[in-house]
Amino acid sequence: MNRNASTSTSASTSATTSTGVNPSTDHGSGDERLRRWRLVLGGGDADGTGRVLGGTDAAMDGALTALYGRPSHGGERTGRDRSAGLGASAPSVARWLGDIRTYFPSSVVQVMQRDAIDRLGLAGLLLEPEMLEAVEADVHLVGTLLSLHKAMPETTRETARAVVRQVVDDLEKRLATRTRATLTGALDRSARISRPRHRDIDWDRTIRANLGNYLPEHRTVVPERLVGHGRAARGTRKEVVLCIDQSGSMAASVVYASVFGAVLASLRSIDTRLVVFDTAVVDLTDRIDDPVDVLFGTQLGGGTDINRALAHCQSKITRPADTVVVLISDLYEGGIRDEMLKRVAAMKASGVQFVALLALSDEGAPAYDREHAAALAALGVPAFACTPDLFPEVMAAALEKRPLPIPVP
Repeated sequence: MNRNASTSTSASTSATTSTGVNPSTDHGSGDERLRRWRLVLGGGDADGTGRVLGGTDAAMDGALTALYGRPSHGGERTGRDRSAGLGASAPSVARWLGDIRTYFPSSVVQVMQRDAIDRLGLAGLLLEPEMLEAVEADVHLVGTLLSLHKAMPETTRETARAVVRQVVDDLEKRLATRTRATLTGALDRSARISRPRHRDIDWDRTIRANLGNYLPEHRTVVPERLVGHGRAARGTRKEVVLCIDQSGSMAASVVYASVFGAVLASLRSIDTRLVVFDTAVVDLTDRIDDPVDVLFGTQLGGGTDINRALAHCQSKITRPADTVVVLISDLYEGGIRDEMLKRVAAMKASGVQFVALLALSDEGAPAYDREHAAALAALGVPAFACTPDLFPEVMAAALEKRPLPIPVP
């Protein structure tokens, strides 16, 4: 295959299928099939199509060639040695970004942007405001910006914050309503009491719970089980502690966790604390209402000391039986492993619901420390990757102290 990376094949295939081009399933004319295969394979003697592109097809192929027709940053050339490329100047990259947004859908543009940053070493160009205005914003771009923000000149920071704000607002629109509904229901269920006083009976739920006891001859329901409103619920708020690994590999998870932290903080029945860590620990609870402030308070990269982070979280727990601690980390511990595990065991023994997520993103589990994951599982804390869409269900189960909905691999 001529294009020299699997990601290039994915991008070019996505690009062609986005305009009705699907080389694996097309049954049209032979000439059209050759055209489509030519777009996927990248041309040259080895692709075997003999097809010459023109017009929009040629422009689309040129945009792909500029990125995938040269070796990755610091890598070896494979396949044909093309002279095309993006160059190192902001104007040429800005033009290329405009081209790919013209020819490809947003999902493909985001893949190509990530590849350009990784393969061609273009991260430094994101420090220029005009570049940020040209890119297609997504979670991965936010992660890159956060890793660079300490080096940003003042002229770039406001533009960067605007890009991050756009992504955060889009995520909140997608996730907030369902999260609030799911968790409100879980909190309501956990607050109900089974032996209410007469004035505290929730008659609607009591009747529904006892429909099986309906007596037709008396046209009535015999309530064997009473469901109460739980008047003391206001005084038994739940506490949630989000403990987030901010090492570089966890960038997407940090973004999603910050958004969920703000959503949780908006619920009156939950006191939410947000802690980020590498080898140091930073408590960002005072910024939790604004995920953008949280994100710019992080510093992606560095080592990892999970034990120190958990020690901080443990010191903040006042009502263990009403507390959920969510550790989001790839579990590569640079601190004291045995102490970390002892802290988890101690929190669980005190009544804390402990959840370990290897990632909170759409990408699935990253590389992670399998030995530590197994050790946590032995303590009754299974570690698993969680998508943003599943997270509300995981939190609801933890709040209700029922088994977590762990995805099947």
